[in-house]
Amino acid sequence: MRRLQVSLEGRSYPIYIGRNLYPHLWGAWQESVKPTKILLVSDENVFPLFGGKLIAELDRAGFASSLVVVPAGEGSKSMSWLEAIYSSALEAGLDRGGLVLALGGGVVGDLAGFAAATYMRGVPFIQVPTTLLAQVDSSVGGKVAVNHPLGKNLIGAFYQPRLVWIELETLRSLPEREFLAGAAEVIKYGIILSKPFFNYLEENWTAFLARQEEVLTEVIAVSCGLKSEVVARDEREEGERAILNFGHTWGHALEAATGYNYYLHGEAVLVGMALAVHMAAKKKILSRTDARRIVSMLARIGLRPPPPGLDSENVLASLKYDKKRKDGRLVFVFPVSIGEVALFSDTDTGLLFAVLNDYLCGWLEKEYS
Repeated sequence: MRRLQVSLEGRSYPIYIGRNLYPHLWGAWQESVKPTKILLVSDENVFPLFGGKLIAELDRAGFASSLVVVPAGEGSKSMSWLEAIYSSALEAGLDRGGLVLALGGGVVGDLAGFAAATYMRGVPFIQVPTTLLAQVDSSVGGKVAVNHPLGKNLIGAFYQPRLVWIELETLRSLPEREFLAGAAEVIKYGIILSKPFFNYLEENWTAFLARQEEVLTEVIAVSCGLKSEVVARDEREEGERAILNFGHTWGHALEAATGYNYYLHGEAVLVGMALAVHMAAKKKILSRTDARRIVSMLARIGLRPPPPGLDSENVLASLKYDKKRKDGRLVFVFPVSIGEVALFSDTDTGLLFAVLNDYLCGWLEKEYS
């Protein structure tokens, strides 16, 4: 078992990574929380696979638990499902000594985390992420939210979990498309924070895709470690943490423009990273050599082609609701070299149209092949 620590003043918490960890979960969390009751939140895909085992361990340890199972997919990150969790918590008699346990991917973690942050002004919660994307990204750092029809994650909070429990066994059953969507965030950390990690991914990509345990553990541990270091320095995204949004400005706009039902989040971010690299290369912020190397790595996952009929005007209209805007201007994270990025907000509309149309017309990957 690997153990990392997210170091925050007064709110530090551990991340555990390993296989067959469920029997040890209740013992680990008692270091930081001793719940009176537990509300388990999961989804229709994950619960049949792992919920029974987790509930059996809770029962064995003597914990009373209640259950909320939401539909799988981004549509569950809604005010209506948030209210349903509140109602279930109240009906179960969950008080301020209770615990919300999130078992699932990023949608479940964000939804359950926001419920925990706001129920009775805050109750403890634990993340048990079951997708690669959630394990390396959304479960770490304390961002919790639900969506609004006009934009993604517009209603949310910063609220740290008491611990993150990463069970590698859940990745065995993860569909290839979901695994690759998570791999996009893994590559992101190499691009923005660590050239040595980017090099490691290039050299070990085949073993990683084969989900070899040693490589998988290393990749997840390094990804979580890199993100937690940034979060420790800037918990509430007042400065440096904004670099973690690399690819997300475009990615969120693509998700919103397609009604959150075409791209997986990691797929949208992957395209968003490619667009940001393309923009940086066009502005001569990033060398052509590094741009080619980055896009080549992204292409090893494969950029999801746009759906038929996706219009550039709709995507650009969605950009205006991006929550990272500053003084009315879009803020983009651009790589300046592999392992280093910077924030820029002087992008002109003509460039936005040009790079987006390169993707919509299928020219973006060819540009760097």
